[in-house]
Amino acid sequence: MSDCWRIAGAIALPNLGGIMGSIVTRKNLDPWYKGLKFPSYRPPNWIFGPMWTSLYSGMGYASYLVWRDGGGFSGDAQLPLLAYGTQLALNWAWSPIFFGHHNIKGGLIDIAALTATASVCGVLFYRVNKIAGYLFIPYIAWLGFASMLNYSMYKLNVESKEQPPKAAESSKHA
Repeated sequence: MSDCWRIAGAIALPNLGGIMGSIVTRKNLDPWYKGLKFPSYRPPNWIFGPMWTSLYSGMGYASYLVWRDGGGFSGDAQLPLLAYGTQLALNWAWSPIFFGHHNIKGGLIDIAALTATASVCGVLFYRVNKIAGYLFIPYIAWLGFASMLNYSMYKLNVESKEQPPKAAESSKHA
C-alpha cells in the first residue's frame, strides 16, 4: 500500500467520527441548543465544521507520522497510538453526550478528560515525531477554548437547586 493511501486513511478516520457527531449535533440544534443561554464569546455555529475538519485532518496526519516513524502498532508508536485512540474515542463521545443526551455537565466531564488525554497524546507524539507533536498544539488550544465554552454554558444553564419542585409549589397554593 502506498503512503498516499495510508495518509488518506489516517486523515479520513477522525473525520468519519466527526461526521457521525455532526449528524447528532444537527438533529439537536433546534429547539434544544437554540434554547440555551450562551456566553458572549461563543463563535457562530458555522465556525465549528471547518475548525473540526482541519483539526481532525491534522491529528490524523500526525497519527500517520507516528505510526510510520514509531514502527507501527508494535513498535515505539504503540503507547502514543493507544493514547490517540483513547482521546479520539472521548472526542467522538462528546457530541452524543452533549447534544444527543442534552447533557451539558456530562459533556464538560468528557471534554475535561479529552483535553487531558489529547495533551498526553501530543507529548507522546512529539517523542516519536516532533511535527506530529506540533500538529496537536492547535487541537489542544481549541479543546481549551471548547472546555471554557462548555463550562460557561453549564454555569449559564444549570437549574437552580433553590427552586422548589413544581408539585410542592402547586400544593402550597391549594
